[in-house]
Amino acid sequence: MSELDTKHPLDFDAPRFSIKQPAVRSDEQGHLSDTERVERAMKAFARDMNSTVAAYLESCVHCGQCAQACHFYVTSQDPRHTPIWKIEPFKQAWKREAGPFAWLTRTFNLKPAVTADQLREWQELLYDSCTMCGRCSMVCPMGIDIAALVGLARHAMFEAGLIPHELWAVAERAEREGSPLGATPAVLKERVEWLEDEHEVEIPLDKPTAEVMVTLSSIEIMKYPVSIVALARVMKHAGYDWTLRSDGYEATNFGLLSGNLEWQKDLSLRLIRAAVACQAKLLVLPECGHAYGALRWQGANMYGQPLPFEVLHITEFLARAMREGKLQTQGMKGSVTYHDPCQVSRRGGATQAAREVLAGLRADLREMPQAGDANWCCGGGGGVVTLHRADEHRRRAFSIKVKQVEQTGADQLVTSCSNCRLSFDDGQAHYHWDRKMGSLLETVAEHLQDASAARG
Repeated sequence: MSELDTKHPLDFDAPRFSIKQPAVRSDEQGHLSDTERVERAMKAFARDMNSTVAAYLESCVHCGQCAQACHFYVTSQDPRHTPIWKIEPFKQAWKREAGPFAWLTRTFNLKPAVTADQLREWQELLYDSCTMCGRCSMVCPMGIDIAALVGLARHAMFEAGLIPHELWAVAERAEREGSPLGATPAVLKERVEWLEDEHEVEIPLDKPTAEVMVTLSSIEIMKYPVSIVALARVMKHAGYDWTLRSDGYEATNFGLLSGNLEWQKDLSLRLIRAAVACQAKLLVLPECGHAYGALRWQGANMYGQPLPFEVLHITEFLARAMREGKLQTQGMKGSVTYHDPCQVSRRGGATQAAREVLAGLRADLREMPQAGDANWCCGGGGGVVTLHRADEHRRRAFSIKVKQVEQTGADQLVTSCSNCRLSFDDGQAHYHWDRKMGSLLETVAEHLQDASAARG
């Protein structure tokens, strides 16, 4: 594969793709004093402060409901993994410096000042043992969006230069060359040409105008390229005028996951500007959970105005195409269960789209216990799957998914998030589990009635 530099060596041999395990970890960035790190963290958190955040920080009644909803806490029973505890340094700073009783808190030192060592200690809680899946937010009786608070805390940690090595490395690579896994425009072009030749499909790249601009995940480009073939088959079958764009194809957003707002904005604007340039009326996001949240729900804020096109996750796109009669499919054989990506279903609101697609395939859907919005996270979201030191936490949390899947008795397992697929691949290898995670998009392509399209 071309143009894969060695600044942050990538590991494509393991079930999950990430940065290679460094001989010596460096989980701090920049040459900053402890005082500077704390000041930068507090300044960043203050920048994000508003009345809603203040209300969240004052509203916790210490009921413990969030702990019971967290896959990391449930599988470890470590009280430090209680979701609301993960933002304690910032809650502590708020109560000491700006809360309604801040003067009293400071006078009697009820809450000590935050230290750099405390932030270093909390790095593991904010990054290694939180996927920002939002299950804790869903059950909080006070309506505290704990996942959003963790996101704000990550903004502060990035400003302080306290990001886990792998997550900083993939985020930096994404900003520098456009892809966290080295899927540069040249690599994309190579992949497209190879897939067109290998599978006899047409994959339009850089059409000057198109009604639909489709984006990809670097995980799909580098590990699951058959998803791109499936995409081409579906688009041809449905008769869409579509294109990929080499100036805006990578939908993953590690600026969002790492906590760097500027990188998040830059990565979002690349997609937006490419869609505007080709006059697209619709931008379709790939099978990637956080990519959906980054552009569908935050893209307009990054752009500074309403987006001049519609944004859909690929699952929503497939469901719409089926409703409009553009996809004629054969019925699925056997039973299937569906893993809900947290950022698409619980956090994104597109819970029913996948079920509509599976119904269109006349699938025998066997729902997992606590499916849909209540589904348990795979443990790899929020950038956690990239972190070697988080492997023990993540794999322990994944044991919940193993039990959920086995309880369904389903023959097949599908999802609509390539990051979830990575997590499942790793979990399958770790537990010597005989279940393979499949793609909803690929499943649809395999069941198109047009035999020539199905053969590609």
